[in-house]
Amino acid sequence: MTFHTDEHVSEAVAQGLRRRGIDVTTTPQAGLLGTEDLEQLAFCRRENRVMVSHDTDMLRLAAAGVTHAGIAYCHNQKYKAGGLISRLLALSRRVPAEQMQNRVEFL
Repeated sequence: MTFHTDEHVSEAVAQGLRRRGIDVTTTPQAGLLGTEDLEQLAFCRRENRVMVSHDTDMLRLAAAGVTHAGIAYCHNQKYKAGGLISRLLALSRRVPAEQMQNRVEFL
């Protein structure tokens, strides 16, 4: 499973995942800062990356039927970076990437 973090997720999460061998891109790295959520999800679909987000707008888009490669949602105050990294690692071990298509995981 590969991930993409939106601009609301700490860079420390991406760095921690990379140190553990996980392929992850970030919104700034992908040149997507300031873009609409639909464009972010389209990028993730093209790249087959699960969107990691604290943004409830992603949940609204998924509920409205927008197709996506998967969304891993976590309220922004629920975990520090280490806790979020642990949960994303567990998700990547528990769920095959192809089963994340149009699926939302609440972390």
